[in-house]
Order: sequence, then structure tokens, then C-alpha cells
Amino acid sequence: MEESVGRAVIGQSEPIRLINVALFARGHVLLEGDVGVGKTTVLRAFARAVGGKFERVEGTVDLMPGDLVYHTYVDAEGRPRIDPGPLLRHGEELVTFFFNEINRARPQVQSLLLRAMAERTVSAFNREYRFPSMTVFADRNRIEREETFELASAARDRFLFEVQMSTPTAREVRRALALDPVFHDADALVDKVEAGMLPWTELNAVAALVQRRVSASEALQDYVLDLWQATSAPSQYGIRLESVDMDRLILAGVSPRGISALIRAARVTAWLNGRLYVTPEDVQAVLRPAFSHRIFLTPVYALRQAEIVDALLGEMISRIAAP
Repeated sequence: MEESVGRAVIGQSEPIRLINVALFARGHVLLEGDVGVGKTTVLRAFARAVGGKFERVEGTVDLMPGDLVYHTYVDAEGRPRIDPGPLLRHGEELVTFFFNEINRARPQVQSLLLRAMAERTVSAFNREYRFPSMTVFADRNRIEREETFELASAARDRFLFEVQMSTPTAREVRRALALDPVFHDADALVDKVEAGMLPWTELNAVAALVQRRVSASEALQDYVLDLWQATSAPSQYGIRLESVDMDRLILAGVSPRGISALIRAARVTAWLNGRLYVTPEDVQAVLRPAFSHRIFLTPVYALRQAEIVDALLGEMISRIAAP
């Protein structure tokens, strides 16, 4: 599946692997990246490979929670009609839900989405709708600041991963993206992905089996606990960053949900690599996407959040002894 999606979206092998990990870990993904790097295309490609229904919502300042649940209009005979909205119209067949520019939507809309992410249910029309196979993907507008509503810490913590999608730097890849007409037609690229390669109805069962069967030794568990502790008290592990007061750096470290996300993703990574046991390399492969959006810095350092957190995680990997 990764190879098939990789032919539709070139130069993004790491994000493709991380999205695949998230699918089998049954976690939601916050995508980070500049405009036009292929976020929508890669999600459409995965949606085609996994099967089920795909929905996309554009975040706008006037979007209301009800807009996700129902759609009102006047029919051809002039009578008002109410139909199910993007969250409900496919019922349990909804597998991939993409919220584009989520920070343009008001907090009330984000709150509704959070419930759908956490419980995979929504109450509407006097009944409860369930989406047992749904994975939510969202990205943020990082350019404009007007009429945007930044995600609260609790909202970001609901996402298993924050995946970075950058513009490819390899010259041949850039040449193909810019000059090869094949990559100018996103619909044709997505159509090349084999449909239904992975039965979406079996995702939850496979994911549960992976978590039960892939083991983590006691030494590996201690290593993960040290990594967790270091996100709150890096000085305890001798971690230092240039021009940073380490005692005044951390406002909040990774949550219990975050450490659970890390070990779930590490188990899936081990399984995808053909093993039934987790190694430190499996943990390190998913450390940044699992932790980077869950470490919150004090206001004096908040403007350098991305730079400092990346450096901090790098120091954690190099300084905390792995078994």
C-alpha cells in the first residue's frame, strides 16, 4: 500500500509510512506543511487504498457545528429540506475524514470534531451515529493569522501524530513535480492507486491483534518511561540546549495519552518491520510525531516552539540510554 501511494505522491516516503502507522494504531493525524505539498492527494490515495468513504470539510470562520451534522436547502419544489451532513451521510462506512484548515473553524466546531475523534460517535436526529472505522486527518493554516482559532492543548492531544509534510528537496523529485505532466493531474494519480488493497472493515481487528501480540520488554518499557519523564524534567537527564534556561522551559510535558500513543505506534512500527517485539529504534522512529505537539513551552520560548521542541527531542534520543 505504501508503494502504491508513493507512486501517486513522490518524495514523501516518511509521511506515508507515518500515516500507515497511524491507520494500524487507530489514531488520528494532524498534518503540518506548506500549501500545495500534496496533503490532500496523499489522503485521497490512502482513502482509495483502504476503501470506505472519504469526506473533506473546509474550515471557515462562519462554519457552525451543525454544518458537520446536517445540510439544509430548498428543493426544486420550493420546500425546505434537511439532509445528513458530511459526518453522517455515509454512516458506518465513513473511513477517512479530512478537515482542511481546522484552525479556521470556531472552537465550537473543533469541540464537536473532538468528540467524534474520541468516541467515534455523534448524536443527531434523536439517535446516535457510529463511525467505528473512521480516521480523522486535519491540517492547519500556518500563514494567515486573521480569523483563525488555534487548537487548544486538549485538542492537539487527541491526535496520535503530528506529521510534517515538507516540499521535497531532491532535485529529480522537484523536476518531476514541476515539469512532468503526470504529476499535474491529481485525479489521475489517485486513480492509479489500487482500490481496496486493505479491507477497511478489518482495520480495528488487525490493530487490536497487533497491540496484543507485539511485546515490549521490561527494559524497553523503562526506556519509554525515561523518555516520558524527560519531557517534563529534561534537566534530570543532563539535557541542555544552547541559550535556553532548562528550568524555565517546560510548561507541560507529554500526557498519559501521549505516552500510550507512542507505545501503540512503536508496536505497529515493529510489526510493519516484520517483528513481534519492539526495539528502541521503533520507539525513536515515532518519537517526534507522537511527542512534538504534546510538549508545551513557557511563553518566553513559545515563539520558538517548533525549533526548541525538535532540538529537545533530538537531545533526548542521544542522551537517554537505550536498552
